[in-house]
Amino acid sequence: MQRHKVGAAHWRDMAEAGGEDAGRHRAGGRPGLDVRGVAPLPPSVDEFLFAGFLRRSPVKLTRCVTSDLEVPAESEIVIEGFIDPAEPLVMEGPFGDHTGFYSLADKYPLVHVTALTHRRGAICPGTIVGPPPMEDYYLGHATERIFLPLLKLTIPELVDYHMPSYGIFHNLVFVSIDKKYPGQAFKVANGLWGAGLMSLAKVIVVLDKWVNVQDADQAWWVALNNIDPERDARFTMGPMDVLDHSSRAFTFGSKMVLDATKKLPEEGFHRGSGRS
Repeated sequence: MQRHKVGAAHWRDMAEAGGEDAGRHRAGGRPGLDVRGVAPLPPSVDEFLFAGFLRRSPVKLTRCVTSDLEVPAESEIVIEGFIDPAEPLVMEGPFGDHTGFYSLADKYPLVHVTALTHRRGAICPGTIVGPPPMEDYYLGHATERIFLPLLKLTIPELVDYHMPSYGIFHNLVFVSIDKKYPGQAFKVANGLWGAGLMSLAKVIVVLDKWVNVQDADQAWWVALNNIDPERDARFTMGPMDVLDHSSRAFTFGSKMVLDATKKLPEEGFHRGSGRS
């Protein structure tokens, strides 16, 4: 229900329509269902279809007890309920979160539970959060690998990208590109900021295609040797993650791109290039 997520969009649509928003929460089942739940899919993409793609077999669904919604038949636990957009929001948090810090308290919709069903001997899965790397990092890394080909469809010069564990996904992104013209690093950064939840990225570091961005030490080594801070850093404003406690306002703040690529004459560089 965080404001940038699909659940919040459903809640806003239902509030405008003046109805109630039925929902269900499932836990358990094969791992593809959990990856589906955290994947930053566009609203028009069916999440169960995506889960079937990951596991290479369809997801069998069954109807809920108190609504017409469907849930995976192999779920361990299912919680059914509804949200009434006309009701006042309630304060939630703070929570110890995957950033390794406590997230700030905020107001969210109240869920009215109408049914709780489970399998015999049900197992409730969970992840432990805290200073990285924790379990959620590996889910995020899987998402990174899965969505690379999709990002290349709109940013064809993109070679690879990596979100290191200490960046907590949205705080730092290393990007390698096949650079052909001046200003291309900034073009790529702006393209990423326009791609779904990549809009929440706080710092983007753009490097040349030969740099292995999966190796954070190599990426920082090359970047810190290549940049002239005044020339190569650009700042902009935009949406920030709900869990970011450092931004000047809730979910709104500044972002930075570092162009750590080899500079061209048009970019104001006329000296000889350093060699590693």
